[in-house]
Amino acid sequence: MKNIKKKIFLISGDPNSINSEIIYKSWLKLNNSIRERLYIISNYNLIRSQFQKLKYRIKLNNVKHLDVLNKNNEIKIINVDLKFKDSFNVKKKDSSIFVQKCLKLGHKLSLKKETAGLINCAINKNLLNKKNIGVTEFLASKCNIKDKSEVMMIRGKKLSVCPITTHIDLKNVSHNIKSKLIIAKVRTIRRQFQKLFKKNPKIGILGLNPHNAEFKINSEEVKEIIPAISYLKKNGFKIQGPLVSDTIFVKDFKYYDVLVGMYHDQVLTPFKTLYKFDAINVTLGLKYLRVSPDHGIAANIIKKNKANASSLIECINFIHKFG
Repeated sequence: MKNIKKKIFLISGDPNSINSEIIYKSWLKLNNSIRERLYIISNYNLIRSQFQKLKYRIKLNNVKHLDVLNKNNEIKIINVDLKFKDSFNVKKKDSSIFVQKCLKLGHKLSLKKETAGLINCAINKNLLNKKNIGVTEFLASKCNIKDKSEVMMIRGKKLSVCPITTHIDLKNVSHNIKSKLIIAKVRTIRRQFQKLFKKNPKIGILGLNPHNAEFKINSEEVKEIIPAISYLKKNGFKIQGPLVSDTIFVKDFKYYDVLVGMYHDQVLTPFKTLYKFDAINVTLGLKYLRVSPDHGIAANIIKKNKANASSLIECINFIHKFG
């Protein structure tokens, strides 16, 4: 009998990381109905070796097809073939090949109707071999999104934040703040909020400069941000701004469903200060649902059994609920 529930695919991510540890810890917390849906995209021998070194005793199933039922509490592995000499000290070249193979396979499987969504564990962006590109941009490219309307959303239970620009150097941010881009991304945010959460979100738009540059005529606030907000208001969006970024996270963030910042750390730093591991990274606007834990590879605690699996568990539960 085939499992009729949609499948959840989890990419194990960067091999030089805490990923195998949090996969194991997450598995222990999942109920059987979720375990039945979950497939790990990785290298079977790599995961087995890492589990052995961490002294984790659990059965792995190197599945040959996607209709395998969950038997004997086995973790199902979709094998990405590659040879590794040292499972926790993989060379950058091999790590890059492996990560990109896993992402491409995950993308391909996620396009199928029987897929609930895709999760990827943490990945060092340098492994993607392109400047200023993370997994969000990598998958957007695979989905043939050319207008940059995809959105990185860090979602907590009470608040979400989205940066307009993502993985670019701070010196280049101002050149990329354009009304057209703000409008495209906010449209994606509202559309996906309505689809996933059945809600028309209250959105706050932050300014770029300290004190919104006092609204000087040549500022990004006056030239690009305010025109975008005005256009969106006229088209029925529940939106306010530009908000002052150095005070919004003190108290007034509670009045919004989403805060949209102009660059990565403008919203992610205060958000993580407030919510720590109680959040996930959701990519909006792809052809499928994709999420990832809201943390990095944590190289400083590899093999120390200290990693917090909370964010990955939230990712899996999110796909289980909304996928």
